[in-house]
Amino acid sequence: MLGSSLVKNNPTLLVFVPLFYTVWSDSILTPSEVSTLEGFLNAQDWINEQEKKFLLSKIDPGHPPTIEELSSWKTAITQIINGSKNRETLVNLGIKLASLQGDGTISNTLEKIRPSLAKIETTLGLISHEAIFNFQGGHNTITSEQGTQHNFDVNELTKILDGDQADIIRKVKTLLSDPEFAYVDAGNLDLYRKQVLQWCKFLAAQGYGAMAYPKAFGGGDDMRAYFTIMETLSYHDLSLVVKFGVQFGLWGMSVYFLGTEKHHTKYLKDIGSLELPGCFAMTETNHGSNVKGIETTATYNHANKTFNIHTPNEFAQKEFIGNAACHGQMATVFAKLIIDDTDYGVSAFVVPLRDKKGKILSGVKIKDCGRKMGLNGVDNGVIAFDHVIIPKENMLDRFASVNEAGKFESPISSDNRRFFTMLGTLVGGRIGIPRSGNAASKTGLTIAIRYGDQRRQFGPEGGSEVPILNYRTHQRRLMPLLANTYALHFALQYLTNRFINRKEEEMQEIEALAAGLKSFATWNTTATLQECREACGGKGFLSENRIEILKNDTDIYTTFEGDNTVLMQLVAKSRLTEFRQEFANMNVFTILNYVADKAKTGITEMNPITVRNTDENHLLDPEFHLNAFKYRERAILTSAAKRLKRHIDSGMDSFDAFNVCQHHLVKTGFAFIERVILEKFIEQVEQTQNEGCKAVLKRLCNLFALWQINKNKGWYLEQGYMEGVKTKAIRKMINQLCWEIRQDAVPLTDAFNIPESCLAAPIARRS
Repeated sequence: MLGSSLVKNNPTLLVFVPLFYTVWSDSILTPSEVSTLEGFLNAQDWINEQEKKFLLSKIDPGHPPTIEELSSWKTAITQIINGSKNRETLVNLGIKLASLQGDGTISNTLEKIRPSLAKIETTLGLISHEAIFNFQGGHNTITSEQGTQHNFDVNELTKILDGDQADIIRKVKTLLSDPEFAYVDAGNLDLYRKQVLQWCKFLAAQGYGAMAYPKAFGGGDDMRAYFTIMETLSYHDLSLVVKFGVQFGLWGMSVYFLGTEKHHTKYLKDIGSLELPGCFAMTETNHGSNVKGIETTATYNHANKTFNIHTPNEFAQKEFIGNAACHGQMATVFAKLIIDDTDYGVSAFVVPLRDKKGKILSGVKIKDCGRKMGLNGVDNGVIAFDHVIIPKENMLDRFASVNEAGKFESPISSDNRRFFTMLGTLVGGRIGIPRSGNAASKTGLTIAIRYGDQRRQFGPEGGSEVPILNYRTHQRRLMPLLANTYALHFALQYLTNRFINRKEEEMQEIEALAAGLKSFATWNTTATLQECREACGGKGFLSENRIEILKNDTDIYTTFEGDNTVLMQLVAKSRLTEFRQEFANMNVFTILNYVADKAKTGITEMNPITVRNTDENHLLDPEFHLNAFKYRERAILTSAAKRLKRHIDSGMDSFDAFNVCQHHLVKTGFAFIERVILEKFIEQVEQTQNEGCKAVLKRLCNLFALWQINKNKGWYLEQGYMEGVKTKAIRKMINQLCWEIRQDAVPLTDAFNIPESCLAAPIARRS
């Protein structure tokens, strides 16, 4: 086109070059574009028929311009831009190009056709003022210029996260970085199981297995360190974590908490050193979460002072028992205690499974569960007992025993209280599992965020590709999950402290707290790892990048230590019990205070100004966040209590009433747990001394709070607690917080200080 004699005779035709180049730049000229351009060209009276035919040939989809021709057009346009940083329209570029080749006489013609050229640009949907970016060497935008910054001291934040456990964390991470802990082929079931057992032996040799046991029995007498070890191991291999937890936690802790000194002396040292591998046999085929309903029996024979452990039918088998298929030599077995044909409820017994050489003992039947969706380094099995005889001293008798006269005894007279007290001592599993799950979330987010910071995709016209972490949608996918993970870290620390420093009268609340945080955290882990997988695209689907195994291994966490939905109902029942007790104990003054609090909420939080307040300071005010969470918690709890009472008062059986209200009860549990998590996050922000760390934690806390409010915005709108203008402002603020946190995202994951040998994902390697 540039060398055509027609163009040389009429340089005004060059005005079309930028337009033609732009419409052909994606290699496709659509029928509507052709029709629009044809109509425009035919309407130009300053072009003769021969010139029109020539120009129409340049927009013929059947004969597109050659690569060489397109290149020559671009070169000509680029030369007239001459490094200009000013934005130019296609019309201006075309007029400049034509003016350079013509003489002064064509200027009037060019100005005459300017309006119609501008109109055709608009008709074609071209962003005219960005045309220059197609021809410049670079194009920077706010999006493309965003990147990782270092606004706080990563080491200081790591110290905050590790707290007083920094030393044990450092030691465990050093051990995990040793070549002996190199990953093995998880697809080879036998090799993987043996390697996980060997890793547990390495840990036991360091004294980590017995860390929570009393020093008198070879332990470290440090329950806090035990939980820390489990969480830190979760950066490496989750089969190792579960194997470690089954051996030293479920098996060892059941002997410790349910047994007495004779059991501690006989077993704990060998359990802690892994000389005595064992199992925790509670779950039965037909009775998962319903421990009270188990059918395995332990029948006492006073004549020879023994118990007969028996599985009455195939549905009473102990199922999915860790350590059972290959390595367990003994098990804590939960069974119904039968004395003289009387059922005294569930008790726990130490039952041998194998001899020291690994041979299964007479009367014990074990079946390997085989390959699972994940955690294939753990040898799960199914156990059945055919009248296995054990001595009387094998009953773990802290809460229930058989005396010398062969009669049942217990320091707790109430059957229900005894049962729940026994199970309450084992609440530690509901602390270890969510801490492990949250560590897996940290690993997944570290991989996905590092990858998002490095992986480039798309970009502005004429500019370079942009890191995918700069895109708002990508930020909204990952930044709220990063905030959740930080929030849960501090909440789980609080739970651990409550459990370690527990008092008897606090156990119901601690059990509810553990059940709720376990549910919230493990559901969050499942959601986080799925989002991390998707955010890494095909790379996240590759096994070598580890998100696959993290997803598969943690999937069971939502049902480990109790199904999450069932646990949330347990939380709600606990809250309802406290609610009922609060009102049962109310006198005239507490009633007046309750009414006053309700009135205060109406004045300060639900007035016409507050429900519509979109001021930034208000939206980022922790008092607003906490008030909103507390209001939701109290309102849902109150409405659940009223609903249950209404059903029961109408004559409905209480069991049916709870069934009707199950969804409501789950929401009650969520509201309680969300408030606790936020409360602990706010406390952490307030007590952080380092200004840089405090600022970034404050942003994360704001995002956590607003994300939860946004998630529940329908409820807040229904209640009249907020109006649409406010929930829209919250959504906008979430976007802004995600944008701001993006620049800190990589350092925030660096603060987790996960060993590079544990990450082991090629897409997360430092460049």
